[in-house]
Amino acid sequence: MRSSEAWTTWSEPFVSAMRDFAAIDFETANEQRCSVCSVGVVVVRGGEIVDSFYSLIHPEPEYYQWFCRQVHGLGPEDTEDAPVFPYVWEQIAPLVEGLPLVAHNACFDEGCLKEVFRVYRMDYPDYQFFDTLAASRRHFGGSLPNHKLDTVAAACGFDLTRHHHALADAEACAHIALKIL
Repeated sequence: MRSSEAWTTWSEPFVSAMRDFAAIDFETANEQRCSVCSVGVVVVRGGEIVDSFYSLIHPEPEYYQWFCRQVHGLGPEDTEDAPVFPYVWEQIAPLVEGLPLVAHNACFDEGCLKEVFRVYRMDYPDYQFFDTLAASRRHFGGSLPNHKLDTVAAACGFDLTRHHHALADAEACAHIALKIL
């Protein structure tokens, strides 16, 4: 089968080659990508979810925009006592070591990760990112009304009930990746 044939219609059986990865999702406090205020990570090995991690993060810069609060429901009262990013990443780094990272709209989450590493002057290890949004566009084409995370998750048989909670979104992304990446 040519690679382009694998993405022809969404009614074909799903065939996934990606079996080991970590799905990641960030929520931000404001328009700056470095302002991560929560992170969710789901680790997949051998095609099975084997671990997960969630943490609130004290954002930098430390302010919340109204729009962001409306999206994810977090505010300063939720993160005032949360750890700063370097302490959170100390827990995540061993979980994702050697794994590619997967995100829905990876340019956003990869941008967040790179920016927060820059803000805290941490050495960025050049993580390899895969994008389930781009994969959805190739796989489903125009057969879906949109390619938002909840829409694509539903098309892949996953019910995303807590959309914009970083761990729930990372879990949905992992399920999508297992189906179409």
